[in-house]
Amino acid sequence: MYEQASDRPGIRKPSELRSVDDLLEQVRLRPGMWVRRGSLLHLDSMLVGYAIAAGINNSDERFDFWNDGPFSEWLWKRMDTAYPSNLGWAIEIERAAESTGTPPMEMFFSLLDEFRAERDHAQSTPEG
Repeated sequence: MYEQASDRPGIRKPSELRSVDDLLEQVRLRPGMWVRRGSLLHLDSMLVGYAIAAGINNSDERFDFWNDGPFSEWLWKRMDTAYPSNLGWAIEIERAAESTGTPPMEMFFSLLDEFRAERDHAQSTPEG
């Protein structure tokens, strides 16, 4: 289903994960193990739980996946949506995936890769 890129780590134990990005890479490798029925709603719930636990533990880790967060803001522009969806990124990606016949989890990771690439490029480009 998903090919492991050479720069991505292999399967790791939860105790070895250090960030939400680490967690998402594990989900990418084995989505059926982590996310019930491949539902992006379940993935969204899992990520919110992750963020809440991180906050309880006083983590200052950046979290991009709130429904009004950086990933959603990027997604609305990417989907050419004039206004943010009240339903959240998970529902909107599932709808888009259904309309194209693409598995939702596959579309999510494709969009996530695009988001990360643009974010990383913007962070590495000196302001002019």
